[in-house]
Amino acid sequence: MSKSKWRLLNTGCNPGAYNMAVDEKLLHQVITGDSLPIIRFYSWAPAAISLGYFQKPEEVLDLAGCRDRNIDVVKRITGGRAVLHHYEVTYSIIASENETLVSGSIIQSYLKISKALLRGLRSLSIPAELVPHGGKKKGLTTACFDAPSWYELTISGKKLAGSAQTRKQGALLQHGSILLDLDINELADTMKFSGPQAKDRFKRMMADRACAINQIMPRQFTVQEVTKALTNGFIDEWQINAVPDKLTKKENRLIAGRMNKAKGKAVFS
Repeated sequence: MSKSKWRLLNTGCNPGAYNMAVDEKLLHQVITGDSLPIIRFYSWAPAAISLGYFQKPEEVLDLAGCRDRNIDVVKRITGGRAVLHHYEVTYSIIASENETLVSGSIIQSYLKISKALLRGLRSLSIPAELVPHGGKKKGLTTACFDAPSWYELTISGKKLAGSAQTRKQGALLQHGSILLDLDINELADTMKFSGPQAKDRFKRMMADRACAINQIMPRQFTVQEVTKALTNGFIDEWQINAVPDKLTKKENRLIAGRMNKAKGKAVFS
């Protein structure tokens, strides 16, 4: 039996607007049948806050604080809550909804993707676990990492990865963040609070509910190490032929057009 063929993309470290434009346009390519299914890895510079599709920046964020700290603000085409992207590995899975490896309900596809991520992390002896049924803790804030969702990755009950998914015209996009480090003060400085006490409560809660690989493990892992391990996790768990690839000329044109459309906006959306 031949292995399913996937494109493996590593688009490197880029601003938030570029990262979101790439996800959007690769989803378009899969919808139109112009691309094989995709596994993509990337990171962020400068740091950025991404908001869920239904979140309103002015209600969630201290936008002046973000500007002062040179933190980009972007909106995702997926739902969910605010994520600070800084010290992390970010992944995207883009495929037809009929692709067996990600097919089924949103929860079923979350599980299939999370199993591959888990396999990659455990190959580095990172003691991650899958949380079924969304865990026992409910999210109490507008930040993503205050509670695990369905089949997300945790270490000792603390959330390690945050993911979000959308489906459009028969295709699926799921992207997520695997934290290498977490600066709770930096995150809190970007969020909007009713006062200092609320901000302090948020920081205590995040310390109790979120974690990062390099704050738990006895040695420091690099983006490259974790990316390689996660890549192998998908290859081994899914038994696929992941072919290293680059963005095509057409894809680069589509991405540039999307970025031009949003040029001048305070928030990429």
